[in-house]
Amino acid sequence: MTNLRPRTLPLAALLALTTAAFVTVLTEALPAGVLPGMSAGLGVGEAAAGQAVTIYALGTALTAIPLSAATAAWSRKRLLLTGVAGFAVANTVTTLSADYALTMVARFVAGVAAGVVWALLAGYARRLVPDNQGKAIAVVMAGIPLALSLGIPAGTFLGGLLGWRSAFGVMSVIAVVLLAWIAAAVPDEPGQATGRTPVLRTLAVPGVVPVLAVTLVFVLAHTVLYTYVATFLAHAGLGDAVDVVLLVFGVASMAGIGIVGARIDRALRTLTVLSTLGVALAATLLAGFAGSPVLVYVAVALWGLGWGGVPTLLQTAAGNAGGEAADNAQAMLVTLWNAAMAAGGVAGGVLLDAAGPASFPWTLLVLLLPVLAVVLGARRHGFPAQS
Repeated sequence: MTNLRPRTLPLAALLALTTAAFVTVLTEALPAGVLPGMSAGLGVGEAAAGQAVTIYALGTALTAIPLSAATAAWSRKRLLLTGVAGFAVANTVTTLSADYALTMVARFVAGVAAGVVWALLAGYARRLVPDNQGKAIAVVMAGIPLALSLGIPAGTFLGGLLGWRSAFGVMSVIAVVLLAWIAAAVPDEPGQATGRTPVLRTLAVPGVVPVLAVTLVFVLAHTVLYTYVATFLAHAGLGDAVDVVLLVFGVASMAGIGIVGARIDRALRTLTVLSTLGVALAATLLAGFAGSPVLVYVAVALWGLGWGGVPTLLQTAAGNAGGEAADNAQAMLVTLWNAAMAAGGVAGGVLLDAAGPASFPWTLLVLLLPVLAVVLGARRHGFPAQS
């Protein structure tokens, strides 16, 4: 029987997926905002407490691909509920734990839950709205800049006001509410019981490797600067305005998602090129005019505008290129994304010690050159010219 969907977007369902993306990103990044209180509460140094972010990314990177394969036959709704339940449990344990080792185990479990959720979100959105897939993914991916621009500042404020545990407690409550929302408003979609492409064979599907290569290098480039943006801003004389700068970045990112969402189904290739060039222009301004506060704000706005739609563009490109192996391609993308984030943090630390914060925008600019070359070269598969 044909599965008919209305042409209007099922916003209640899509916004539940948006909230899942929001919870995923906020759970990952929240320790950075409450790090002093968290380290004191667990009786460890800030460097040790900061590993709460690293071990989360490790949990995602190690498990996204094998779990995607192991749960291929699961219905998408059951799998999403399982992932969100994992966040509820992990954040509750983090809220209550006074033991560092137990907290790190909970953070690893949260990372595993993130691998489950990230690997299915884009594909789920595509199935819910088969006639407007790019816009559906854009709605879901809006959870990322919302978490970065609003969620983390709010969590940091709450942690300062009521203690860091309260921030994780609120995350647990949000996850429980989200479970009920998903159960009530998100239609189910079947898994793939037979005929699934083996994970490694997915790399032979035309277009998958270029998309994954762009993901790895673009995220690495972005993370080198974003992880140390406060350090760079202090170098630029804006150390007291980090919150305002990040707000500008977040608002611009939301605008970028809006632009991408409106045109992605007709112009994926063009939008990917423009996003790359926009971030490259921002890096150029930051590299050459860091002494001008006005131009720094302009650069950050361009950076956010260019970067905001990148998760949507890459998730869509991976799904389109993967075809029947789309879920595998998404799982690979999630794994590389988290690996690039971890590598970006390490690379940024090395650069900071070796060359200082002024090296960050130059590094971003240099890394974007191969990104642009791969996008332009993948005109038949991956980022096709007809998109």
